[in-house]
Amino acid sequence: MAGEQQYQYDIVFLGGGTGGYVAAIRAAQLKLKVAVVEKDKVGGTCLHRGCIPSKALLKSAAVATLAREAAEYGVKINSFEIDYPQAIKRSARIVDQLYRGILFLFRKHGITTIEGTGRLKDNHTVVVTTPNGETQEVTGRAIIIDTGSRPRPIPGIPFDGHRVINSDHSTWLDWLPKRVIIRGGGATGVEFASIYHEFGAEVTLVGRVVPNEDEEISQHLTRVYTRKGIRIIPNYRPTADDFDITEGGVRMRVKQDGKEEVIEADTLLVALGRQGNIEDIGLEELGIQTKDSYIVVDEYGRTGVDGVYAIGDVIGKQLLAHTAMHQGIVAVEHIAGEKPYPLDYRRSPSCTYCHPEIASVGLTEKEAREQGYEVKVGKFPLRANGKALIEGEGDGFIKVVADADTNDLLGVHIIGGHATELIAEAALAKLLEATPWEIGLNIHPHPTISEVMGEAALAVDGLAIHI
Repeated sequence: MAGEQQYQYDIVFLGGGTGGYVAAIRAAQLKLKVAVVEKDKVGGTCLHRGCIPSKALLKSAAVATLAREAAEYGVKINSFEIDYPQAIKRSARIVDQLYRGILFLFRKHGITTIEGTGRLKDNHTVVVTTPNGETQEVTGRAIIIDTGSRPRPIPGIPFDGHRVINSDHSTWLDWLPKRVIIRGGGATGVEFASIYHEFGAEVTLVGRVVPNEDEEISQHLTRVYTRKGIRIIPNYRPTADDFDITEGGVRMRVKQDGKEEVIEADTLLVALGRQGNIEDIGLEELGIQTKDSYIVVDEYGRTGVDGVYAIGDVIGKQLLAHTAMHQGIVAVEHIAGEKPYPLDYRRSPSCTYCHPEIASVGLTEKEAREQGYEVKVGKFPLRANGKALIEGEGDGFIKVVADADTNDLLGVHIIGGHATELIAEAALAKLLEATPWEIGLNIHPHPTISEVMGEAALAVDGLAIHI
């Protein structure tokens, strides 16, 4: 493939987000000549405005909470103060270190980065407009679109980066609002609810909490947040008419049960999901199909136009960084003739890094029943686990959903400390088609929180030991 001289490159990436940079490295490993067209920085939203900086802030928030509760551990702290700008600086250092790591890997693998805004001219050509306004054509035997996504606004309320913000803004906002309204209870909403609350802000969360998770997980997090003092208004859907945005702050009118209440805040964080970046990249001219702001692809990332693939958020399959990485590897290996296995989205874990953490893989109990399975369920609480109590992480549980007829593992759902690490065992079990009994048979070291996974799996058949 690399020897065909009519193209400058074997693969040209339009965008170098998480999926794109990982796929570019995999392509280079396969001895393909690669170019990445990127208008900002390789690494995408996850590295620069999403996953990494937000999790750094969550860690800082957890340290603040630990300092408040240090006496419980036998450590008395007479006083401490919140330095939110310092938390932002620490986050920036982490992002910069990882970014420099990607640049090193690109140099190591001989990957060309072309700075500028790209647009498809045909199925083998990207026209790049560089920062100085010049244009150049870059050709490749295949093109992979990885233009990502952006936060959705409330219709009629534009983002201003100060009073009305989204996740891109909130990760780098170097001042701490005293009062925050968060519209949306998905991963972004609940994560920043944890951040702002633990740094001392008054938080009002509008929307159902983690609506895509198992109902018991959602109910548990709602109880935890309410107990902490985060106000949740789950069944209200405010529109632009319900908000007043001024230089002085934000006012939201809540109209329920024939009554009206006004909630005031410094800032409105809109966390209503994301939309694909499909505009002005030449999709219409090539006849590439889109639906609901996302590019339509098959299981290998093919768009239906010969030689043009798409991966990551822009295809709308599962807007998660690790999913994008695997989508990119599948697409590259398909281009290289490696015959990869298509990605099974039921095996791709979902992680939310709020406090307590949430992680899941596979079907919820409700989804399993709706799909016609006769289910059996095992649950085990973290409060019965020694290491969880030692860590101060005894609030939560693991829930295992299995097929009562075949004993197949259908889903695993976790809320509690280190949930996002524990879920990897469940994902591996799904990959290997393990049964709950086999998970329980696996020897989990003691004392560790991982023991809860084995106990929950055994609980499916009533065999849990410690409860």
